Amino acid sequence: MRSTGVLAMCVSVLLTMAGSETQYSDFHLAGDYLLGGLFSLHAETMSSPHLSHLAVPTCQAYTLKIAGYSYLRAMRFAVEQINNSSTLLPGVSLGYEMIDVCYFTNSIHPILYFLANEHSVVQLHNNYTHYQPRVLAVIGPDSSQAAVIVAHVLSLFLIPQISYRATTNELNDRERFPTAFRAISSMEQQIVAMLLLLKEFQWNWINTLYSDDDYGRQNLKLLWARATGICVALQDVIPVPRSSQLLSLELQGKTKAIVSNVNHSTAKVVIILSLELTLPFFFQEAVPACDQCLRSARDADHTMRAQGERIDFNVYSSVYIVAHALHRLLGCNTTGCHKRMVYPWQLVPEVKHVDFSLLEKRINFREKGNTPNSFEIIQWKWDQPSNPFQKIASYSTKNQKLLFITQNISWHTPNNTVPISVCSQQCEPGQRIKPASVSSCCFECIDCEAGTFLNHNDLYNCQPCSADQWSSARSQECYPRLVKYLQWQEGTTVVLLLFSVLGLIATIVISATFAIHSHTPVVKSAGGRMCFLMLASLIIGFVNVPMYVGIPTEFTCMCRQTAFSLCFTVCISCLTVGSFQIVSIFKMAAWLPKAYSYWMKYNGQYIFITVIIALKVTITVTNFIIHPPAPVLLAQEDGPSTVALQCNKSYKLALLMNRSPDMFLSILCFCFSYMGKELPKNYNEAKYITLCMTCYSISRIAIFLVMSRYRGVLVTLCDAMCMVINLLGISMGYFGPKCYLIFFHPECNTAAYFQTAIQSYTMRQD
Repeated sequence: MRSTGVLAMCVSVLLTMAGSETQYSDFHLAGDYLLGGLFSLHAETMSSPHLSHLAVPTCQAYTLKIAGYSYLRAMRFAVEQINNSSTLLPGVSLGYEMIDVCYFTNSIHPILYFLANEHSVVQLHNNYTHYQPRVLAVIGPDSSQAAVIVAHVLSLFLIPQISYRATTNELNDRERFPTAFRAISSMEQQIVAMLLLLKEFQWNWINTLYSDDDYGRQNLKLLWARATGICVALQDVIPVPRSSQLLSLELQGKTKAIVSNVNHSTAKVVIILSLELTLPFFFQEAVPACDQCLRSARDADHTMRAQGERIDFNVYSSVYIVAHALHRLLGCNTTGCHKRMVYPWQLVPEVKHVDFSLLEKRINFREKGNTPNSFEIIQWKWDQPSNPFQKIASYSTKNQKLLFITQNISWHTPNNTVPISVCSQQCEPGQRIKPASVSSCCFECIDCEAGTFLNHNDLYNCQPCSADQWSSARSQECYPRLVKYLQWQEGTTVVLLLFSVLGLIATIVISATFAIHSHTPVVKSAGGRMCFLMLASLIIGFVNVPMYVGIPTEFTCMCRQTAFSLCFTVCISCLTVGSFQIVSIFKMAAWLPKAYSYWMKYNGQYIFITVIIALKVTITVTNFIIHPPAPVLLAQEDGPSTVALQCNKSYKLALLMNRSPDMFLSILCFCFSYMGKELPKNYNEAKYITLCMTCYSISRIAIFLVMSRYRGVLVTLCDAMCMVINLLGISMGYFGPKCYLIFFHPECNTAAYFQTAIQSYTMRQD
């Protein structure tokens, strides 16, 4: 109990000293309900509360702050206006106690004075529900740091506090400061306005300077919490002086170093987050080039702050906020109010719900205890001695938008162009971004290659075009390719189909002729029943030619790679085994009679053909598995805007695999026919087979040469032409002479004629 009494006595002494400021009529007005006002009529720039000695600071020792007195007058005017009103608090008088707090060096003592009772004693209780301090609410103080200090104390006593100039976001914490309100936008909104300014002028490469105190550090965190797409070229700390008059040599050196770093930075935009009283020392160094400019700016700044119109309104509206809350609490109507004892905590919920118009502006509190507000963005035109500060934009916290008056902005650049502050210039259309460092704002611009495009959703990678599309270098989209294939109406296609139709008709006629004359020696010497197998294969081959025309499908691709290949294999295997049999009859039968008898007994020719066909089918199936015959789109060498629709991407390899048995059989067939060049004329097939094999060899060489140099439609056309040439070569080159003998030399198609030829050959051999 004794310690409590000593504490109360000490507090009483402090309150007596603090209350000495209220002896003047400008600072005190009696009334039914008192409001406390905290104003900085004198300024000190020290960064922490005045604790260097035990004496209470003497505000008159510091520099006079004219704007602070203007704020005080605004509160006094508002109270007098409300007391004279017949609609707001009718019959109720408001009073005030206003104290000079010397910026933020002297805040606790006035608060203790406000909390004390009429005996200048602050009583300590566990519950302050029925505690009645000297004032009902507090207006102020003006600085963020002082406002937070005051809020810590007032929140414990549940006394409403309305700050008219503190922008710190700490006051948004409703759990810590449930009774703190603000008639000015928070620093968070000022940060939003800064970022909108950067966005407006497309600046993303900035220098950031912040004061070495809580205000600077907190606002730096706010800046980076909100900033997106903004990068820092330089970040430094502005030293805070310990005296309002002098800057130590050490701090002068640090300030000069900061200015030098800013001047050498590649960024052309500087954001400074600092209390106002720290900045004169910085700008004094940032502007040694134009002393007159700085002096003129100081004079204009004093004049502008002396007017203090916007902050005056904040003070004015703060008083009206308390008045409207009290009006609701007292149940006032047009005739009067129910005067009674009012405790500060009862006023808090009423303050939260105030909603009224004042001078055509809507006053109410949002979720975080801030009233909707707006502020102006001022440009310092340092090269104009008179009126250097001019409005260039306004910002409203209600809709978070900047409204510019662009014609008033002056840039110290040629032709008054907006300065550029980016680490890297914006890439041109069709160029991807390649980061050049850890900073996302520094990058290189790389052209997207042909066949790719830049998608706006991914500026860092060029996306490839699909197979049926194309693009040139630095494209932002792909374009449909012109798909080429062997079309029906083309002249070459018509000629190709004409020859295939003629070949088909000729082969059918030959088949009918051979069927009618199947018992004649000419048909038997040509291969007998094997001729019909060959002719059937030729017919299938001719029928397959249209598969090369039109849009390829999986079916037509399969026919292209199987029909002709199998048909030609059957034909050439029959020719090979036929040539072998003729040579065996005339030459090998006598040398290897036993082997010849087995060959004839077990129909060796059909076994040979079956084995060859089985081998060819195996190769074809394997080729299908390795290289499925599906249509693919292949780019053309003559231009990216066209693409060929082809049956197989690995067409060369597939063709080589399919043709390898045919090439082997053609060589073998040629050898056998060459061995029988001295046989009787009726059995000598050398020249006919040579013609067929020559056509085949030339066509194979031609197709491989074309495939090695070209791709697409030309390859398809050449492949089809080679197919028709080979089919015609066998049909007309091998079977044509036989039909000629049947129709025009029937005397040569008799057994006697063939017997005479054999006897003649035997006599020559003897």
